[in-house]
Amino acid sequence: MAIGRLKFEDFEVENIRPLINGSPPFSRLAARFGERELARFIGVVEIVIGSLIAAKPLSGRASALGSAAAAGMFATTLSFLATTPEAWEERYRDPRLSPAGQFLVKDIVFLGASLLTASDAMAAGRPRQSSGRCSRGCGSR
Repeated sequence: MAIGRLKFEDFEVENIRPLINGSPPFSRLAARFGERELARFIGVVEIVIGSLIAAKPLSGRASALGSAAAAGMFATTLSFLATTPEAWEERYRDPRLSPAGQFLVKDIVFLGASLLTASDAMAAGRPRQSSGRCSRGCGSR
């Protein structure tokens, strides 16, 4: 949620500018609504997703929805590896990840974690079924 709040800061708009401008869908949105407004919208989405994930003690389904949305968000972020020229640099005749690309690759871990938390939250959201068997103390005395 704290990262979502950063999207309201001017320096973060500058930081994500190459990512937004390199992505065809996001560059169109930025052209239509403005980079600052798009960054703020992304920030609100990130805050909502984080809040839904944190709601697991209250609602497993809401948390599962938030985790699934996070998986979609991280998959989208990973797509920037293909659309952002600054993500790659060529040295020694082989393309290698630049610092910006290395920053994006961490989202592979977050994608996996969000899928794991989605699965866990869905299991927590299901009502428990009785096995029909009695353990100690079920019989009448």
